Amino acid sequence: MLYQTLKYAYFPGCVAQGACSELGLSTKALTKALGIELVELKKAACCGSGIFKEDSQLLEDTVNARNIALAEQLNLPLLTHCSTCQGVIGHVDERLKECQKTDPQYIDKVNGFLEKESCSPYRGSTEVKHLLYALVTDYGLEEIQKRVTRKLNGLKCAAFYGCYLLRAQKSIPYDDPFQPEAMENVFRAIGATPIYYRGRTQCCGWPLSSYATTQSFKMAGTHIQDALTSGADCIVTPCPLCHLNLDSRQPEVEKVIGQKLGLPVLHLPQLIALALGISPQELGLERHIVSTKPVLEKLGF
Repeated sequence: MLYQTLKYAYFPGCVAQGACSELGLSTKALTKALGIELVELKKAACCGSGIFKEDSQLLEDTVNARNIALAEQLNLPLLTHCSTCQGVIGHVDERLKECQKTDPQYIDKVNGFLEKESCSPYRGSTEVKHLLYALVTDYGLEEIQKRVTRKLNGLKCAAFYGCYLLRAQKSIPYDDPFQPEAMENVFRAIGATPIYYRGRTQCCGWPLSSYATTQSFKMAGTHIQDALTSGADCIVTPCPLCHLNLDSRQPEVEKVIGQKLGLPVLHLPQLIALALGISPQELGLERHIVSTKPVLEKLGF
């Protein structure tokens, strides 16, 4: 039972404010329905999606030390709803906390750049947590179950975790990086049936898409085919970049692999919010490239 309101410094990320704006809508709708308070970090910068460190690890560390420091100013944990943001910012937080013990001069260097921009220093006093794990470990599956008004009975959901959520950090205390169960446990809590398939913990192919498009689409196609063969009604992902490759580009993927797919791909907060009785329109389900109508029809909407 919750005895106090959960409150987080909300890092929206870039994609949920642009190409996957329905993720931003559904995250806010879900947390409002659950009574979770979000304080949006409107001054936060893009995490870099792992690109910054290709040029400079210091650049990635400094940009994301600033993002973490914004949450520290509020004395709140930083909440992400993107596997990639979680992986990048969480990894930086992990690195910098280790540097506080082993290389304090490096921390001084990072904080020196922040000071030049009139930013608060990085203190290493908070944590970076994805929405999935905030729901599972902070809010609790039993509490979510109590708020379910429309059980998703009969809906077969295939989780797609993405790479960054599971393996970007050295220590993931909330789940097994190779045999995760957090999303499947959420599915069970809201009445849906988890589907296990080979690709659920693999890369969606998005990082390759800008320079090896065919290979990227083949990877995405393989995962979607595996989920379909395993009996899934939909894929559910906690990462908007995975969503882009699996949903937005699914028509292009079909052309590359020479096969019709048509498998809906939902954002995690959309699925949970449906079980709480929030309307598909409020969750932006009409914005997807692959129609979500088969899912909604199966649920009786």
